Amino acid sequence: MNPYEVLGISENASEEEIKRAYKELAKKYHPDKYQNNPLADLAEEKLREVNEAYDMLMKNGGAKVHGTPDYMQCRRYIDAGNLRAAENILNKSNDRSAEWFFLSGMLSYRKGWYDDARNKLQTATTMDPNNMEYSQAYGRILNTGGQFQNQAYGRGYNSNNDMCCQALQCYICADCCVDCI
Repeated sequence: MNPYEVLGISENASEEEIKRAYKELAKKYHPDKYQNNPLADLAEEKLREVNEAYDMLMKNGGAKVHGTPDYMQCRRYIDAGNLRAAENILNKSNDRSAEWFFLSGMLSYRKGWYDDARNKLQTATTMDPNNMEYSQAYGRILNTGGQFQNQAYGRGYNSNNDMCCQALQCYICADCCVDCI
């Protein structure tokens, strides 16, 4: 479902135009107008679609939160685990908006590329600091990174106790012992 088509507006519509179109359609399909009418069920279904489209466009306080229909499709692909299709959409886009960085960060996260995801989500949050979705995702990935870091540090591997240095020390010690024998 393309929310712009449901509301009968262009994809470049302003927040005010979206609200105006929603109000007109909500009045048109209001249940009170269809009491004792055989079209009541159809009007109810249409009103449900209008409400969903409006909610989708206005989620998180702005009409352009989800950007273009391509970005909405990209979100669906990421949610469904179709990462290749989501990546194709992002690669074709010339728009490097906050939404692009957010989706690219979420794609990286799903691929297991946590550093790349963190950097892109940080960029999205910096570009649009009022977007709660971006801020929450960035916060979650920072917490996730902290968990991995704490697990590694709990095993004795930290900046003061590097595993590579330990292995090298063991090698040198073993080499010295062999020479002494």
